Amino acid sequence: MANESLSKAKEAKNDEFYTQYHDIEKEISAYLEYNPDVFRDKTVLLPCDDPEWSNFTKYFAQNFETFGLKRLISTSYAPESKRYKFGYVPTLFETEAPHFDADKSKTHGKIFVLDHDVTGDGRIDVEDLQWQYLEGDGDFRSQEICNLRDQADFIITNPPFSLFREFLAWIIEANKQFVIIGNMNAVTYKEVFPLIKDNKMWYGCSISSGDREFGVPEEYPLTAAGWRIDENGKKYIRVKGVRWFTNLDHGRRHQQLALMTMADNLKFSRHKEIRGKESYEHYDNYDAIEVPFTDAIPSDYEGAMGVPISFLDKYCPEQFEILGLTQFGCHDDFPDNRRYNDYKEYISIDNSATGSSGAKTNENAVLQGRGEKKTYYMNSEGRIVHSEYKRILIRKKQ
Repeated sequence: MANESLSKAKEAKNDEFYTQYHDIEKEISAYLEYNPDVFRDKTVLLPCDDPEWSNFTKYFAQNFETFGLKRLISTSYAPESKRYKFGYVPTLFETEAPHFDADKSKTHGKIFVLDHDVTGDGRIDVEDLQWQYLEGDGDFRSQEICNLRDQADFIITNPPFSLFREFLAWIIEANKQFVIIGNMNAVTYKEVFPLIKDNKMWYGCSISSGDREFGVPEEYPLTAAGWRIDENGKKYIRVKGVRWFTNLDHGRRHQQLALMTMADNLKFSRHKEIRGKESYEHYDNYDAIEVPFTDAIPSDYEGAMGVPISFLDKYCPEQFEILGLTQFGCHDDFPDNRRYNDYKEYISIDNSATGSSGAKTNENAVLQGRGEKKTYYMNSEGRIVHSEYKRILIRKKQ
């Protein structure tokens, strides 16, 4: 399955995915549309990159003058220090340079800098990029790259998926503006969700559903269902659940959702889970109602609601307040009010016990009844509950 490729990359640490040029262009254009001068006189750092292949480097270098950039810095990770070890062959671009070093090519990262017209053609563009070997391997956690981070105004890249949490923390500690790619479920990490809740980070503009295609190294195993090899022999895979994460403003996040009232949802909703019911279900362990679809949020409900993670694609901070997430450590301001330690877990298909206690569903979004999930929970009195998927707890702003 194509959506399994990202989790497989995490397991194997084969997560060197190359973002497509048009995906970068579409996303960055949203910030420029909102603020045409967002990058003017600023320094952009593209770490975790491979400047000779990177579309990030190509895109920002080609638009250096259009954006009014002050400086562009792009760094790569040394081949010998990468978590996977595929065969490495330096490019002609590198081998034909006067300062090419066969040993450093494997053990040192590279830095590309663009800040002035080198060729003398009157323009500052990709032809004016200058490169050197880094002192170290280019790991973003090294002091060398940290120093570059501290010089920059913006951090923009596709970091290794396996290091998303650590990379985001690295940005936040330096209080930088950023646009990075990750899996949409990263919002459920207890290190990440507070940034969403406190309106310090949000989804980007251009990806809200479906999957995206990434280039991968030549030696990358094509085990996912969604892959192709183009006419030039370059490999690509499709990955589901990808989102841009940013703290740059864009217009879409201020567009309020057009919603129906609760009565109209119960009568006319396009979702069979809502239409025809007498009311929305109330959680067994949170003082909130279950809203399984973003477009089924009732416009006239004043209380707390649990909504899918995909709600964040449509989240408008002027319309809703985020209260918490149904996960340990992510809802301190909106506590759960029931625990299930005295319940046992059962398999729905044959009602057999799994041997697990109901403690595993504590702090999840829990509803009464068996539901349609693979398992349910029951106590000694025959009371039955089941867990829903993770929910973001929200309330309409007054």
